[in-house]
Amino acid sequence: MDYNGIRKAASMELAKRGAIVAVNYSRSQSEAEETVEMIQKAGGQAFAIQADVSRNSEVQDMIQAIVNTHGTVDILVNNASITQHIPMDDLEAATEDIWDELYAVNVKGMFFCARAVVPFMKKSKAGAIVNVGSIAGLTGAGSSMPYAVSKSAVHGLTKSLAHALAPDIRVSGVAPGAVATRWWAGREEKMKSMIGSLPLQYIAEPDDVAKLICSLVEQESLTGQIITIDSGQTL
Repeated sequence: MDYNGIRKAASMELAKRGAIVAVNYSRSQSEAEETVEMIQKAGGQAFAIQADVSRNSEVQDMIQAIVNTHGTVDILVNNASITQHIPMDDLEAATEDIWDELYAVNVKGMFFCARAVVPFMKKSKAGAIVNVGSIAGLTGAGSSMPYAVSKSAVHGLTKSLAHALAPDIRVSGVAPGAVATRWWAGREEKMKSMIGSLPLQYIAEPDDVAKLICSLVEQESLTGQIITIDSGQTL
């Protein structure tokens, strides 16, 4: 199991396909730099760049720094996401602060990043954005109610951006089910217990999601779609 997650896998897969990858981080600088080092060792090009995506000014500065160095932005993978583990039926525990924190990163952060890259994609009349949602946004169940609702909003944002940015920019989303990432650290037994209930009897790896993200980037006739990757969990 690769507990470093979807960011690293997607970064490496994009680099493998020839992209120069800017690996964003908010606080996890060492993880971002580890990803960059792995890409470079494999012959790819990458660099780490810091920005709290919930802060529009930091997002704008990040994108401008990338453009200043590399000329433009062709692809955006919106993967930044946080959660709080709260029982779904504990409404009192879903405080206003938790709602605000999750929405700031999971929804507004994705919008800020998309808005920041649009002028450069429009200028080149081409671009692709992939937003990472979750089956929690489809089923309404997940690690917490604010998380599930925020992911539903990500799916709505994906469709709205697809309308707003066509025909020059394609916007699609992926909705993973259980993926073997660090969110399951310490709860591996619970994750393994799910396997028997999945039609494919398989917990997705970050590489599976990364390959789907790259596929969506490459599909020139696809926009506004949310593609579920969950081993049949929502079937």
